[in-house]
This record gives sequence, C-alpha cells and structure tokens, in this order.
Amino acid sequence: MQESVRLKSFELVARDIAGVDPHLLHALTISVGWPHRPKDWELLIRAGQGIAAVDGIGRVFGTAMWFPHGDDFATIGLVITSPRTQAQGGGRWLMSHVLERCHGRDLALNATRAAHGLYLSLGFVDEASVHMRQGELVRDVPALPPVNGELSPLSADRLAEVLPLDSQAFGRSRERLLTMLSENASICVLRREGKVVGYSMRRDFGRGHVIGPVAASNADDALHLTAAHMESLKGQFVRVDTREASGPYATFLEQCGLTIAEVVTTMSKGRRFLNRQPDQPLFYGLAGHALS
Repeated sequence: MQESVRLKSFELVARDIAGVDPHLLHALTISVGWPHRPKDWELLIRAGQGIAAVDGIGRVFGTAMWFPHGDDFATIGLVITSPRTQAQGGGRWLMSHVLERCHGRDLALNATRAAHGLYLSLGFVDEASVHMRQGELVRDVPALPPVNGELSPLSADRLAEVLPLDSQAFGRSRERLLTMLSENASICVLRREGKVVGYSMRRDFGRGHVIGPVAASNADDALHLTAAHMESLKGQFVRVDTREASGPYATFLEQCGLTIAEVVTTMSKGRRFLNRQPDQPLFYGLAGHALS
C-alpha cells in the first residue's frame, strides 16, 4: 500500500487518525461544510478506526474512517478530501487504505452525490436513499394518535434492554457503539405488555441535536419515539437522517420544520446491508451519516 501520495504540490502521508488533533479535523470539516465539532470527532475516533492524510507540517487534507461491528462487517464514513485535493485522486487513495484494512469484511456506507461515482468504481452497489432532514423545530409539534404501548425514559445503565431489538434491526450487534452514544444521550423506549418494541436516542451533534437511532416496527411507533424528544427541543436546530422518502414519518418530520438538506445513497460491498422485513424492526432514524 502506498503510504504517501503527491497531489500536485502536496506530499501527503497516511497517519492514524487517533493521533490527530480533533481541532485540525474540525477545520477540515468546516472547509467542506460538514457540521462535525471537535467533540463529535472525539466520539467518532473512540468508536472506530481511521486515517488522516497529513502534509509535512501537520495540516490535514483528508480523512477516512471505518466502524467495525464484529469480525466480518464495517460501516465506512468521514471520507473527506479538502477542496484543494478533491479532484486529484485523494479520495481514491484514502479508500484504497480503507479497503486494504477492511479486507474480508462486508461493507456499507452512505455516499454523497460527489463521491457516488468513486464508490461505484470500487464495487459498491446502491441500496437506498437517505434523506438528511434538518431545521429549527417548530414550537407546535403536530398532534399524534394515541400511543400503542408505554413510552418511558431509559437510563444508559439499562442499555442492555434495547440491544436485542437494535441487533435485529441492524442485522448485527453494535453494543460498543451504542454504549458510547448513550453516554451523553437521552433514550426513550416503547414497551407493549412489558416487551421492548422500539427505542430512540437524542444527543448533541453539530449545530444542535440529532434524533437517532429510532428503531421501530411501524411508522406510528416511530412517530411517538421521535416526538418524545421534541418537547425539550422546540425552537432548536434538530436533524434526523431517514430512509423514509414518503408516508407518515416523512410527513411528520416535514411538519416539524425538518426539511431535506441533502440526499445520500446507502451502498454496500459484499453481502447486502439492508434487509427490510414486514413487521420487523427497522431504523426510521439513523444513528448518523457515518454510522448507518
């Protein structure tokens, strides 16, 4: 593997992202208009692995991360190249490192329009669209029908209660990731006859707050699990990433003031990632763009 690359006047070296100052990573995301703060980077670095493309004086010109779940699967995210190197092959060089380090794993990612062609050329295939909805939450959240079950908060030390449901929806266990996300998150759980049938998280991210993951087996449950976090967020900036392009959930988010800022594409390489089944839990809201 080529450990360094020359892109016009830049000689870049691949460095373990864990040793890079999060404030330098923040500067990179600012340059491409992404919302990640230093503390968001700190969490992601703890949760996954990655490399940064760094020049001789320590400036960061690109990043790529992967988040292993078990021995045979990983999601890929934070594949970023600075505006000065975007058209010079930096993204392909970064992805070559990721694919080498993830050899033997099935992979999934959410591709921006700009990067979609690169991922197609590397053997990824399209599976679904993700609608990145965000905006200032309205102060009059739409009324919902009566909830079918019991909604209640869940403390982080009881996270184990939602892990089987999350694994069923995601297709694999991601206990380590959820444990980290729960450290500074509000969690809501929906039970019917004492059984957990859905859950949601809300945490600080970027300009405001992200609601996700939201796991439920139907849209009505997802509405209530999402709305449960909204009372304390009225008038604040909120983001929900969802694969629901239409229907009750998408309509509800639109009515709440969360408009589509960008549409990205869920792609996979190896075994198909998404496997939606009737009456089975799925993610109405994602944990995050990089986390799927």
